[in-house]
Amino acid sequence: MNGKFDIEKIDKPVNSDITIVFSPSENVTSYTYQIYKNNILVNTTDIAQNINTQFNFTETGTYKISVQVNLSNGTSDIINSGEYIIDKEIPEIILSESEITTTPTDDKNLISCRATDNYDGNLTNKIQSNIETLSLNKAGNYTYTCTVQDSAGNIATKNANIHITPYNTSIYVIQIICFIIVFLLILRTIKLFKVVKLEERLDPYIVKPLKNDNLSTSEKIKNLYQEFLEVITKKLKKSVVASKYAKKLEKYTIISKTHKTGLDILSGKIIIACLFTIMAIIIKAFQFKLLGSLETLGVFTLGFFVLDIYLFAKYKVFRWNLESDFIAAITIMNNSFKSGRSITQAIEIVENEVGGTIGAEFKRMNLELLYGLDISKVFKRFAERVNLEEATYLTASLTILNKTGGNIIKVFSTIERNLFDKRRLRLELKSLTSGSRIIVYVLLGIPFFFVFVISLISPGYFLPFITTDIGRILLIFMIIYYIIFVVVVRKVMKVVI
Repeated sequence: MNGKFDIEKIDKPVNSDITIVFSPSENVTSYTYQIYKNNILVNTTDIAQNINTQFNFTETGTYKISVQVNLSNGTSDIINSGEYIIDKEIPEIILSESEITTTPTDDKNLISCRATDNYDGNLTNKIQSNIETLSLNKAGNYTYTCTVQDSAGNIATKNANIHITPYNTSIYVIQIICFIIVFLLILRTIKLFKVVKLEERLDPYIVKPLKNDNLSTSEKIKNLYQEFLEVITKKLKKSVVASKYAKKLEKYTIISKTHKTGLDILSGKIIIACLFTIMAIIIKAFQFKLLGSLETLGVFTLGFFVLDIYLFAKYKVFRWNLESDFIAAITIMNNSFKSGRSITQAIEIVENEVGGTIGAEFKRMNLELLYGLDISKVFKRFAERVNLEEATYLTASLTILNKTGGNIIKVFSTIERNLFDKRRLRLELKSLTSGSRIIVYVLLGIPFFFVFVISLISPGYFLPFITTDIGRILLIFMIIYYIIFVVVVRKVMKVVI
C-alpha cells in the first residue's frame, strides 16, 4: 500500500474528539489530502514531502478523508478513509406538560414524553422515567424525570413538576349533587314508564273529560323553556348588539313554533349553551376534576351553535318543499284558468289540493279576498310572507295584468315553464358540481380527521397548542385561517341562478 490511516473508520458515533494519523509509504514523494464534513469539502492541503499528517476532529459531524499520493515512479494513487462520526449533541426531550396540578390518581400517563436525536432519530422507545416510583395517589409535590441516551453516549434529562393536591371539597359536593340528579331522573323515568303502561291498559275503559288540566312532563318542560326564553329575551332587548345579531335569525322563525322572534332564537342558543356547559361540568365531576376556563369556553361555543345547525338544516328542507309546493300551486292555477275558473276559484282549488305551508298561505289569501282586500294586495302580502323570488315575480305579473289587462293563461303558462326550467337548471348544476363539492367537503374535514387520528396515536401530541403561549397563538391563527378558507370556498362555490 502507498499509505494508511491508523484508524480506518468508526463503526458507531462517539461523543469525544478523534485524532487520525495518515502515514505515507516510502515511495511517496508528496500528497494532497481533502477533508469532507457531512459530504461537504471543508479543507484541501498539499504536503510536499514524505511525512505523517495528524487530523483532529472536535465538532459534531460525519468526516471523511481522501488522500492523493504522488509516487516516485511518476504515478499517483488515491487513498480514501472510512467515516468518522462525532455526535456531541444531546437528544431533545419534549414533555407534554412542564408542570401539572391534579388530585390523587393512579394514572401513570399524566405526562407524555418524546425524544429525538440528530443522528438516531426517534428515541421515544428508549426513554426511561421515574413515574413508577412516584406515589401519585398521595398528596405532595413530585418531580417527574425523563432520561434518554443516544448511541454516542450523550445523555439528556428533563424534569416536570407534579403537584398532587387533596381532593377538593367542591368536587365532592358537585359529584353528590350530580348523583342525586341522575338518581332522581332514573326514578322519574321508571315512574313515567309505569304510568304510560297503566294508561295504555286502562285507556279503553276510561271516559275522557272534555278538558284535561293536568300537563304532561314534556309540556311542563316546554313551559319552563318558554319562561326562560321570556326572561332572557327581555334582557337581550336592551342590547343593541344582540338586536342586530337577532335580525339575522329572523328568517328561521317561520319554521320554529317555539321561537317567535330572532331574539327568542338567540335566547334559545344561550340556554342550550348553558345546558352543554352544565353537562360538561357534571361529566368532569364524575372524573373528580373541575372544568377549565378554556374547556368551558369551548363547550359553551359548541352548544351556542348547535341550534344554528339544526335550524339551518330544517330551513333548507323547508325552502325546498316550499318551492316544490309553489310550483305545484302555479300548475294547478294555470289548469284552473284553462278550464275557465276565476282567480278566486283557482285559489280555493289550490287551498284544497296543496298541503303544507303553501296550502295554508292560499287559505289565508282566500280569507283576505273574502274580507274585501284587492287581489294585488293579497298576492303582495303573500309574497312578503313566504319570501320567495318566484312569488314576487308572480305578484308583479298579476299587478300588471290587473292594470293593463292581458291573457292570464299565457302569462301563467310562461311563469310555470320558467319555474320548471329554473328547477331543472338547479338540479343539473347540482349534479355537475357534485364532484367538486365532495372534494371541498373532504378538504374541510381533513384537518379534523388528522387531529383525531394523531390524538388517538399520541394523546399528548397537540397539548402544546393549549398549554403554551406560543401554541395558543398558533392555534388562534390556524382557526382564523381555517375560517377564511371556509368563507372563500363558499364564495367560490356559490352559484346564483
